[in-house]
Amino acid sequence: MKWQRTFNGALARYTGFQVNRVGKAGQAAKAVPEKRPETPFRPPADPETDRLLTAPVFIISPVRSGSTLLRAMLNAHPDLHAPHELHVRRLRVEFDTSLAERAMAALGHNKADLEHLLWDRVLHRELVRSGKRFIVEKTPANAFAYERLAACWPDARFVFLLRHPASIATSWHEASPDKRTPAEAAADALRYMKAVQRARTALPGLTVRYEELTAEPEKIGRGICDFLKLPWAPELLSYGKPEVVTKGLGDWKDKIQSGTVQRGRELPRPEEVPDVLKSMCRSWGYLS
Repeated sequence: MKWQRTFNGALARYTGFQVNRVGKAGQAAKAVPEKRPETPFRPPADPETDRLLTAPVFIISPVRSGSTLLRAMLNAHPDLHAPHELHVRRLRVEFDTSLAERAMAALGHNKADLEHLLWDRVLHRELVRSGKRFIVEKTPANAFAYERLAACWPDARFVFLLRHPASIATSWHEASPDKRTPAEAAADALRYMKAVQRARTALPGLTVRYEELTAEPEKIGRGICDFLKLPWAPELLSYGKPEVVTKGLGDWKDKIQSGTVQRGRELPRPEEVPDVLKSMCRSWGYLS
């Protein structure tokens, strides 16, 4: 029936689900996920007009790798605004009608172009409200979209944050022990590590290790400032309590809330490293 098709189209458009009849007539229908098609993306046609942000900084890291600590440190710099995880890559634009799509095409915009304008506007607004010069974004899932971030902001700068893979997996399990077993945590965290490695291979940037950051915060902090062409700011070492300490938007543990850099946990012994993580440990120099 026409109303059912209209309803299904709207449901899929706004939720990513659609209702399909399963089995014989009279049986309950199910909502099944509909995979969102890949959106073709490209650099801005006119960067000076299409982008408000200048040289945004992205921390590309796996989950539970110390990115909230690094964010808090950088946010203490007078020139850097590093808000909580913003997840802008999940902000989508949809055409409700083919006429809207045609109208935007006549202006030279596809859907990805409009999404990039939206992302840029959201981050720029946040930066302007802070009164600082550059924004820092650290959502771990950005590792899966590094190509699109680099296309959206051709002048973006990337800081790659690494940590011992076994420590990442342990911390990921401890974050939600009722949600994932240690083995599941290792396998899930490995997805992020592989994405970060792909990004490190494809993009220029600075690589920072969590263990070195917590052991020698001034030395590593100065290196990051040099990379960003900013003066050293001692405030990085005593960053104060982050404004947002909420599970799902970054780390919320006591170490972060202390307001100063704390030493990381002891590195796992080689025999404690799960087999699934050994290759990544060798790739990142944590195992010989």
